[in-house]
Amino acid sequence: MDFRKINNLAVDCVIFGLGADNLYVLLKKRSLNLFNENYPVIEDWILPGENVFKSNNLGQSAEKILKDITDNNFTNRKQFRSYGNQKRVKTDKDLLWVRSKGGKSRTITVVYYITAPKENIEIIEENNFQWFPVETLPEIGFDHELIIQNSYEDLKSKIITEPVMFDLVPTKFTLNELQSAFQILLNIELDNRNFRKKTISKPYIVPLIDKKKIAGSKKPSKLYMFSKDVYDKISEKEYMIGTMLMLIFKIF
Repeated sequence: MDFRKINNLAVDCVIFGLGADNLYVLLKKRSLNLFNENYPVIEDWILPGENVFKSNNLGQSAEKILKDITDNNFTNRKQFRSYGNQKRVKTDKDLLWVRSKGGKSRTITVVYYITAPKENIEIIEENNFQWFPVETLPEIGFDHELIIQNSYEDLKSKIITEPVMFDLVPTKFTLNELQSAFQILLNIELDNRNFRKKTISKPYIVPLIDKKKIAGSKKPSKLYMFSKDVYDKISEKEYMIGTMLMLIFKIF
């Protein structure tokens, strides 16, 4: 394997985790102090990423980044967009950071984003990473705030046409968990009765017989699973999940 890096080509990963009250993004701590008054102290956050090894393709690079963060095996990573604007690196902090890593001031970055329930993602080095709500981000280096917002908008648009929402809820979920996920991601309120009626009518939302979840003092809630096999068969007949959502939301 060739461990030399391409100094003007990088991969960044936007890891979205859905919590009980918000959608979160995982950021990596960026720290550098040269103890010289001529250089700024760097203490902020960036997306996890790195330059591409000469012997790796883009997908392998994304997989390596994710394995350095968590033992989770993500099969749903999506190659999203490339960023190569000449003004991506413009602050003193960004320039210093790039030079300290042996990179180039103009780098093309290919972005992947990943979606999962936040509680399911176990971070290997918790001191280097932290979750932040996508709507209240800290100080972020480079153009990574723009990348996060672009990825978030793309995710919201895909919720209408693809079954990506089922990557954000537990494999076995309650209808309340699914409804809450839609409300958080799309920032809307859904009628509970209408949501439940339309959701359980879909053949790819499969009830689990005699399987229930107990939450706090509430009575047990029935569990469901998403069947990709059934969904794919329906898709072949030109049905789309967007139809389900339009019926549920009555806003599109």
